[in-house]
Amino acid sequence: MLLHIVARGKIGRSPEAELVERYLKRTTWPTKLSELPDRGGKIPDADSNSVTIVLDERGQAFSSVELAKRLESWRDGGKREVRFVIGAADGHEDDQRRSADLLLSFGPATWPHLLVRAMLAEQLFRATSILANHPYHREG
Repeated sequence: MLLHIVARGKIGRSPEAELVERYLKRTTWPTKLSELPDRGGKIPDADSNSVTIVLDERGQAFSSVELAKRLESWRDGGKREVRFVIGAADGHEDDQRRSADLLLSFGPATWPHLLVRAMLAEQLFRATSILANHPYHREG
């Protein structure tokens, strides 16, 4: 199953970009990163066998294990792609939130959209590590 991050804004060469690259490279599942301009630009159409997750402060917060279990259920259910949509600094339009299969939050705090990419990449690596019984994740 493809883990596809669709993000608004150009990350360029930055510490955040290095973190994203580091974690996506370590993830054993196929990954893809698509960048869109801050404004305009169309999010690529998803096929009918995909899941769209919009990262939004109003969404549900999952533990790493809960996210891993959710990814596992989609994978085992035959989904081909899970897309994680990250908005620009001003967030998402209401229609984009409504059309999502899931709104996901990294908590009630507001995070810079470039940092959210790195946080998401790490969580995807962690979730796939959990599913592979890799020792990276430690339950406290």
